[in-house]
Amino acid sequence: MDVLAVTLALLAALANGAASVLQRRAAVDQAACALADDAPDAHRTVRHAVRRAVRLVRRPFWLAGASALGLSALLQAAALAVGSMVVVQPLMASELLFTLLIGTVVFRQRPGGRTWLSFLMLGAGLTLFLTAAGPSPGESTGEAGTWLFVGACAATAVAALLMVARGARGTARVASLGCATAVCFACTAGLVKETAGRIQDGTAAVLTTGYPYALCVVGLLSLALLQSTLHAGTLAVSQPALTLGDALVSVVLGAVLFGERIALEAHVLQAVTGACLVAAGTVGLSRSPAVAEHWDTTATPPCEHPTDRDR
Repeated sequence: MDVLAVTLALLAALANGAASVLQRRAAVDQAACALADDAPDAHRTVRHAVRRAVRLVRRPFWLAGASALGLSALLQAAALAVGSMVVVQPLMASELLFTLLIGTVVFRQRPGGRTWLSFLMLGAGLTLFLTAAGPSPGESTGEAGTWLFVGACAATAVAALLMVARGARGTARVASLGCATAVCFACTAGLVKETAGRIQDGTAAVLTTGYPYALCVVGLLSLALLQSTLHAGTLAVSQPALTLGDALVSVVLGAVLFGERIALEAHVLQAVTGACLVAAGTVGLSRSPAVAEHWDTTATPPCEHPTDRDR
């Protein structure tokens, strides 16, 4: 395995976990301020909604979280540029581990024993799977014809999942949306790798291809679907679909598009054990109050409105 790619992927997951926690902390602080608002009907006005949004984005925690999110995107792109999808994307699942660790500090809460057990299962599972798989790097770019085939298959799969979600309720709806989002995230990662692989041909040459534009479209679609997934139901259902679906589809895309391979012949049992531990750890952490529930209900600092002087 490429040590640089692994390091960059883990740093990207760390930054992503930090972004989730920091922006959640900003939202919690903002909610506390909303409760302290003097006007009981103010929350129903457009002016108040805009004011709250401005206050949110001016909070240090929110700004730090946004910066961490941008850094995560850059680190993931760098990891995909130097490494394979079958290594980078599964490692992004470690975001849950970093979310837990950073959350314990930011929210000053102590997770229970089951949460730490899930933490260890996910970490051990990733280690077992990646060391057993022995992934081999493929090509830095794919063939245009293969991309068209993959794009058609992905679009069909996403459309089918969205149709299922439209007619479903509860867990089935959340799981369908989560799987559709996972497919889009995996395709986004593939397009990032493809675009990065073509940079050596020059920026002008890259811009004459359709990959950067497809990346923008699929990336925005991924974010939109993610918001729909998160609003549709509990993280305990959506997170496993997102995390495991992204990793699985990414492994397939890495093999089909870039010729990446995993060698399981000598370590099948270890790889299967690792995959099972990853699945169990992901589900366990997603159901943990430390990740899925409102463990961020600790006392926040006194409410201070950054824009109060403008009111």
